[in-house]
Amino acid sequence: MIPKKMPVKDAYIVKIAVEFENHIAQLINLDQRQPLTGKIQEICSCWGIVDPENYALQFCEQNNIKYVTEKNRNEIKNGSVLRLQYSPSKTANDTLETLRSGSTFEKIKCLKELASLSVDLTFALEFIKEQGLSIIINMIEDTNQKDDEILKYSLASFVELMEHGTVSWEILQNSFVQRNIDIVCCFQNFPKECTESALSNLENIVQNSTKHKLVENNVTLQDLLRLLQDANSPVIQQNAIAVINALFMKADEERRRHIARTISAKQYRLALISNVSGTEMTHQLYVLQTLTLGLLEQRMRMKMNVQDQEAHEKIKELRRTAFDDYSGGTGISDEQLRRGGGSGGGNVNYSQFYKKLGFKCDINPAQDFIETPPGILALDCMVYFSRNYPQQYTKVVHENSHRADEHECPFGRTSIELVKLLCDILRIGEPPSEQSVDFQPMFFTHDHPFEEFFCICIITLNRTWKDMRATAEDFQKVFSVVREQITRTLKARPENLEDFRAKIALLTYQTITNLRQQERTSKEECDSTASAIVKLKEKISPHITDLIKHQRLWFLVEGTRFSKYSRGARSKDKFWYARLSPNHKVIHYGDCDEKTIPTLEELTNKVLVIDIKQLLEGKECPHMKEMRTRKSAVNLAFSITFDSMDHATLDFVAPDETVFNYWTDGINALLGQEMVSKQKKDDFDTLLSMEIKLRLLDTEGVDISKDPPPIPEDPENYDFCYES
Repeated sequence: MIPKKMPVKDAYIVKIAVEFENHIAQLINLDQRQPLTGKIQEICSCWGIVDPENYALQFCEQNNIKYVTEKNRNEIKNGSVLRLQYSPSKTANDTLETLRSGSTFEKIKCLKELASLSVDLTFALEFIKEQGLSIIINMIEDTNQKDDEILKYSLASFVELMEHGTVSWEILQNSFVQRNIDIVCCFQNFPKECTESALSNLENIVQNSTKHKLVENNVTLQDLLRLLQDANSPVIQQNAIAVINALFMKADEERRRHIARTISAKQYRLALISNVSGTEMTHQLYVLQTLTLGLLEQRMRMKMNVQDQEAHEKIKELRRTAFDDYSGGTGISDEQLRRGGGSGGGNVNYSQFYKKLGFKCDINPAQDFIETPPGILALDCMVYFSRNYPQQYTKVVHENSHRADEHECPFGRTSIELVKLLCDILRIGEPPSEQSVDFQPMFFTHDHPFEEFFCICIITLNRTWKDMRATAEDFQKVFSVVREQITRTLKARPENLEDFRAKIALLTYQTITNLRQQERTSKEECDSTASAIVKLKEKISPHITDLIKHQRLWFLVEGTRFSKYSRGARSKDKFWYARLSPNHKVIHYGDCDEKTIPTLEELTNKVLVIDIKQLLEGKECPHMKEMRTRKSAVNLAFSITFDSMDHATLDFVAPDETVFNYWTDGINALLGQEMVSKQKKDDFDTLLSMEIKLRLLDTEGVDISKDPPPIPEDPENYDFCYES
């Protein structure tokens, strides 16, 4: 019987359902090569609809309500449910007609639907093309309109229509901008949705329009910050911060600093960090954090100028604060130190102090602040530390400057490098990321957050330096650990600087080392269970075993000196030597002294490997039957049995566990049996792990999936089309 040929499935045809009002859904086959207009005509014909040109198909998933077009029709899959609706063009015209001449109730209902429909780009383009946007703008500008519902939904519709980016923000008149400003400044008089939309509009106007000056001049920071305190809406709060961020980015340097100073007021800082909820709010706060910390960029990129008298005075202040007891206690004035003398007539030069402070260039420490980053910002932080924490500053300097060994931690050099590290971690000078939510509340809990951050980190650095017993050669190693201490602590999102201080104190050098080892072990364990790694291990395991076998046999060829045992007791000053012939066929053995290593020819006794019958260990050995020896000797005993007229066994007691393992493994290898010692297992695991790591070097940083990717299903047919 000839088997029936199965029908070939057409990849271009999808089976879908189409709904329309109260009618029973149609189950149809949609040919993706057929124009949509033709298929819509067929669907309308089935339901007796006489004007198919006024209809279109629409996706009806809750998170995907949009019209089907020739561009997005590939999103239709088998089992999709579509809805037959009025086309975008007809819907747009009907909407405009209602907005022009409908009753208040009809307008509200229409605007509510418009806010939802405007999310779809296809509809939005049709509505804008029919001058619908100007009607919405007029409705928003109409201050005589007393119905809050109309204002609420017209603002929401405007936001959605502009979100597509097809219309320039330059089309807006001052009256529209002012209307949004009035809503924000008098937010108590409007529904919260109106304020949410108005803030969104102001943010875009500041970012994308030349009318941003109107917003800057008429919306104060206090107005926006008041929304954080008084408005009971997370959306209003996050949109208010977004407007602050937009104003910040448009402002000049002086105004930016004014904004930062205003925000740093305690009541506003508390309002900021008490409203962290949701990803978008966190992102806006991250942007604000990045912008305010970015004000440090100017100092970070500024080299120390030789003419900068203020900077020179700061360097002198560092010296005086650290070594005040030297000059003050002896009555030597700063001027006398400059001249190199004192009341006692001794010469004192500055370089010794600057060397103790840990500067690279102790003759002229200003040279240390030429590199940018961190530039003069490093000096600012060091001076802040010395002024606000003089006891800790003095302790850090003196602990290291009076050390007699090479383990001193140079305060100057490490401080400059630390500021550079902190700028890198916080990405100071870089624009905010569009997606990041790396908001750190602690930077909004102090008037000088970066400087306080530095003070905590410099103390941590000194502690880590001591824990590592570091020298100047270990500089980069120390900073690698300190970077990890800081970044791990920041990931915990400390609420304030004291919380950061407490958390980073727990991350000692030993803790970091343990965490690194745990993570490395965990990753290796995870990688080792991946099917690809398992197969690789299976492939190279025989080679590793063979390598160990050759090492063991080489060890036997080199030979070993053993102590003689008689009746279970060790014979005094008597030794014998055993070694395997290079061809692995004969074991040679004979007496020797405790120093000489006999050659193969000097060992007159022989045992043919082919005659060896069995390997015995521990208490099974004949020379261990009478337990007069120490238990350790029993554990190191082994014997080989063989066919001979003279002896039935050759008995050994290894000098240590390693020799015992090597010899027993070697004899098992000679007998063609598995090597079973603990040493063999350890060597095998070590070598296998090293080999796997070497082979995976090119995949560093790539996550290895536990399971291989699935094999694709066979194609529905093999009639492949190749287009030139």
